[in-house]
Amino acid sequence: MSRLKKKYYSEVVPAMIKEFGYKSIMAVPRLEKVVLNMGLGEAMQNIKILDSAVEELSVIAGQRAIIRRARRSIAGFKLRQGMPIGCMVTLRSNRMYDFLDKLFNVALARVRDFRGISDKIFDGRANCTIGIKEHIIFPEIDYDKVDKMKGLNVSIVTTAKTDPEGLVFLRYLGMPFRN
Repeated sequence: MSRLKKKYYSEVVPAMIKEFGYKSIMAVPRLEKVVLNMGLGEAMQNIKILDSAVEELSVIAGQRAIIRRARRSIAGFKLRQGMPIGCMVTLRSNRMYDFLDKLFNVALARVRDFRGISDKIFDGRANCTIGIKEHIIFPEIDYDKVDKMKGLNVSIVTTAKTDPEGLVFLRYLGMPFRN
């Protein structure tokens, strides 16, 4: 079992029951999935950027990334329907907990001038999305083999009902929020 998953069952669940007064353990919020998304507009001209992005995202996630294609044509961006424009990975279960443990404790600590994550990242349903400007903060990425800096979005989907509940839940899990 993952270190973060053990922490969830041993520390987070009792603390959330105490703070919010849940009647059942099943009412305590839990993580559903984590989605990593890398959008690459430059992939329209250079398909090799997309290939390297898929490979690097697969290494970061520990699971094969899939290529995402444009749903519709946009003439202003010279984009046609079906063109490859990014890649994504959906993590669940143990891989999700391992990735979040690595994100909270290793990767975010490597961000320059990191002061914590804003508490305004929630979407109204207790899900949050973190934008990462440089993917090289993850220890699996070899800096010498990177051809271009790429950003990625990390979306964390929870079963919490409200944003304050989700904030407290993720804070107990160890997400470094600003004070």
